Amino acid sequence: MEHLKVPTGYEPAIDLRETQIAIKIIKDFFQRELAKQLHLTRVSAPLIVLPETGLNDNLNGVERPVKFGIREQGDREAEIVHSLAKWKRKALKEYGFAPGEGLYTDMSAIRRDEDTDNIHSIYVDQWDWEKVIKREERNRGTLELIVKAVYKALKVTEDYMAYEYEYIGRCLPDHIEFITTQELEDRYPDCAPKEREYRIAKLHGAVFIEQIGDTLKSGEKHDGRAPDYDDWSLNGDIIVYYPVLDIALELSSMGIRVDEEALKSQLKKAGCEERAELPFQKALLNGELPCTVGGGIGQSRICMFFLRKAHIGEVQASIWPDGIRAEAEANHIHLL
Repeated sequence: MEHLKVPTGYEPAIDLRETQIAIKIIKDFFQRELAKQLHLTRVSAPLIVLPETGLNDNLNGVERPVKFGIREQGDREAEIVHSLAKWKRKALKEYGFAPGEGLYTDMSAIRRDEDTDNIHSIYVDQWDWEKVIKREERNRGTLELIVKAVYKALKVTEDYMAYEYEYIGRCLPDHIEFITTQELEDRYPDCAPKEREYRIAKLHGAVFIEQIGDTLKSGEKHDGRAPDYDDWSLNGDIIVYYPVLDIALELSSMGIRVDEEALKSQLKKAGCEERAELPFQKALLNGELPCTVGGGIGQSRICMFFLRKAHIGEVQASIWPDGIRAEAEANHIHLL
């Protein structure tokens, strides 16, 4: 996607002030519904972590975190989080959560290497959530039940917003489809991964694409995933078709987390076995952390989706490339 895509004839249905009111309505409603569906308790979470703890999310392994020195501690280096994928698992143990219980939190991050466009910003805000499961529940059936619960929260929120704001309407189907990355490659062998996502999302309206991170039969990966939180055989993304921009829109990434064997295997495949010596990874390998499932749900993404906005900058304040703000304004897209 280019820096700015302008839908033909786009006009925002509500103004800037009403948009801010609607954003709060969405966030308040959705997080209550998510907590109800997954039995979650809200907790506070860090904005910064120490790199030597191994707690920061390495995303695809190439993104650079924002770093700074803490003057009080002799310029000790700290990092702004990319996400809280690993921190949440540690917190579940420290807070004493039992199987079937979980937490969620508001996560803010800066991703300095992001290429911005209508749906990507260098500022990331999401609900990070994590839930304790039993070891025997580390299977595809458990994952798909969780996916359906998250999707139900999304569907109920859309129904509520469509009632509150008549212009919104409903575009989410009643049920979400499931497909693995290999099945997707087999179906569309001549397409790039993002084109496959677009085709399957437009076909079904909403889809959970499973098993992201490992190499496919073609020798390529569907997409990258850090090796030390999701189990690549038990993870995936919720992707919906978004008619305003005619795109596949990822709303959530989630997965059952690695156990000891999956962690060792994936660190080896990723060529970063040295991470096994970091405190978080070492604790996991020693069996000191609970089995969990968790994910992230983009706050600005779902606000953009439910309010039928053309650009994520209409629902969040960030920094955009030179000229984009003026071009957007000329096309009735008011970036915050």
